[in-house]
Amino acid sequence: MAVAPDDFTVGVEEEFFLVDAETRALRSDADAILAKVREPPGQQVEPELRRSQVETGTAICDDLASVRRAVVGLRRSLADAAEAVGARLIASGTHPFTHWTEAGGLTPKAAYLELEQTYQQLIREHVVSGCHVHVGITDPEAAIQVMNRARVWLPVLVALSANSPYWLGVDTRYASYRTEVFRRWPTAGIPEPFTDRAEYERLVRMMRATDSIDDPARLYWDLRPSARYQTLEFRVADATMTVDECVTLAAITRALVEVAHGEARAEAPLDAPRPELLRAALWRAARYGVDERLIDVSAGCSRPADHVVGSLLAHARPALEERGDWDEVADGVGRILGHGNGATRQRQAYARRGELTDVVDMVAEATRP
Repeated sequence: MAVAPDDFTVGVEEEFFLVDAETRALRSDADAILAKVREPPGQQVEPELRRSQVETGTAICDDLASVRRAVVGLRRSLADAAEAVGARLIASGTHPFTHWTEAGGLTPKAAYLELEQTYQQLIREHVVSGCHVHVGITDPEAAIQVMNRARVWLPVLVALSANSPYWLGVDTRYASYRTEVFRRWPTAGIPEPFTDRAEYERLVRMMRATDSIDDPARLYWDLRPSARYQTLEFRVADATMTVDECVTLAAITRALVEVAHGEARAEAPLDAPRPELLRAALWRAARYGVDERLIDVSAGCSRPADHVVGSLLAHARPALEERGDWDEVADGVGRILGHGNGATRQRQAYARRGELTDVVDMVAEATRP
């Protein structure tokens, strides 16, 4: 299992909501805003599922400085275009108060319209935004072995990135309600381990043969081999409010892949907890974020959130230190633990006056670099 020159590169896809600058409600004219975007060279700015959403994609990056520059450039370009037409950009897993019936129709793209025909109410209520991190792995077999090992850390990534406490104007008491909305999909969740790439490919063929999916891209797992690129795609995180949080997430994700790749090459024993325990860990992370105890799936017990996050950092530290990313990531995680994740800060904004429009304003200010 050799390491290729293109292994462990990073790319980030961010989904954003567009809100009216006056009402702070979602607005459904993403096409008008996208027409004004000055797309940075090598980056992507595209429509998303809803006409009230847009998606960006960075170029392939080799280091955190490149990730930061790309994310900053894309956010600034989109924010400038939105403000030119009286809109604002927000990075949140859900919109704090707009009802899904008023979230704008689907983007008229064949794939999205087909999803609506198949999934009906699920697609109509699906008004959520996430942050996806791609890590380059050119060897298809290595990608599966890394996925088998990295999956146990997905709940901790949810706890750190949780940024969706409000839904339809109500505090759900979840840190990441987006996670709960997403888990309703029949192909969502944390994938089970695979013996090898051949077993994964057999499952894909079986899912297509049974009309369960029409394309591998319809496997909405929290972690999957990308259907388009030679990458592993981590899809579990909410849209991260700030650039710092996005960069921190990308760095941790790459480090998890590098450590898992080294373990697979060394044929280290595989930690494969029961799926019931992983589901419980994911739910607890979505419910409480970093404010309560989390489940340590390897130890089979619950522990204070900062201890579980500390275990994640200790696991990823060798790769982070080798790349010179440790100090930046430790600072980023320290800020999340000290000042709260996005969900905590959204609630703090609401607590000042009891107005959800204040939440939108705070998120919009934090979204723009």
